Formats: sequence, structure tokens, C-alpha cells
Amino acid sequence: MNQKDYDDNLSDEMLASSGIDVPVIQEAIRNIIRGIGENPERHGLSDTPRRVAHMYAELFSGYHADPSAIVNDALFEVSYDEMVIVRDIEFYSLCEHHLLPFMGRVHVAYIPDGKVIGLSKIPRIVDMFARRMQVQERMTRQIADFIRDLLHPRGVAVAVEGLHLCMMMRGVRKHNARMTTSAMHGAFRSNLATRQEFLDNISRGASPLQI
Repeated sequence: MNQKDYDDNLSDEMLASSGIDVPVIQEAIRNIIRGIGENPERHGLSDTPRRVAHMYAELFSGYHADPSAIVNDALFEVSYDEMVIVRDIEFYSLCEHHLLPFMGRVHVAYIPDGKVIGLSKIPRIVDMFARRMQVQERMTRQIADFIRDLLHPRGVAVAVEGLHLCMMMRGVRKHNARMTTSAMHGAFRSNLATRQEFLDNISRGASPLQI
């Protein structure tokens, strides 16, 4: 089947460089289909194993992302020393406990100390950590730590709001439950007023999370 027949945007080169072992995943998905009681050879399921392998190459691309390529020299020396906030960055990830999606938005703030990063790079950093098997708490900390180590700013704050299908579709089945996590470094951790300014900014005009 030709690449164009698949519902993804991965070229053969991207798939090869993704680090995904396509044959292993395909066989695993065939076994899952059999384990459920279905026939992996029937029409409608016969190509599911390959489709899942292609999907995983995209959803788990964060494992093989190159941080230096993501930043790509987009660090700039400036004298600006006020808070920089990038809010409402949407993300999609997979919970490592059940391999069900969780999704939501990330808010990032930092106070520069001589350097800033290009605006588009912060969402790319979020994607690098979201596109892995994750738990929200760890992802929040990873984003904050990465920006701290990259920029050495006076402070970094990251807040994440997430909807977890592992809690909505199964288990307690609470559709309206939201999870909020945060990680603070530097001035955001030591200074209550700075932390409150960040929290006020991200709550102003915020709309409810929806699937």
C-alpha cells in the first residue's frame, strides 16, 4: 500500500528515523486483536497493526527528539528582565499506566537573565516531553527543568491542566475531573508575589478544558 493510503503525515524517511520497531509493534497489535477475540485478518482490521505502528512513530517522537535541533540557536541575548509568559499551549500525551490519552494545556513563564528563547520553541519543548509515555507530574517537572537548564533564568514556572481518559473512560469514570500540576524554580518558588502574578495571568480569561 502506498504512503498516501495511510492517515498520517509520516514519510518513509521519518518512519525509519523514528526509532520505532514497526514489525515488533505490528505483531504485538495482531496479538492484542486476537486476545480481544477479533480476527486481525478481517477487512477493517487487516491494516490496523501498520496504522498503529505509524501512529506510535508520531505519538512517541519525543523519545528521539534532538533538543539542540529543537532550540536551533534560537537563543537571544536581551536586557529584558520582566516576566515572559506563553499560555494555553495545547498538548496530547499517553498515560504510561493504561496507554490512554491525556490532554490539555501548558502555561510556561520565565524571568530572563540576559537570554530569551524564540517564541515557537516553547511549544516544541512541550511536545518533546508530551510525546512519550508520561505521567502529568513528571512531564510538568521535565519542561520546567529543561527551560531552567537551557536559559539559566531568574525563575521558571510551568503549570499544566489535563483531562485524563484513563479516569474518564474507565475506573471512576468522572468526566469533569481535571488535574492541575505545577513546577517552580528560582523567583517563582521563593517569591510569593512573583508566583501569584504568574497564576493571575494564566487564570485571566481562561476557558474550561474540553475534549
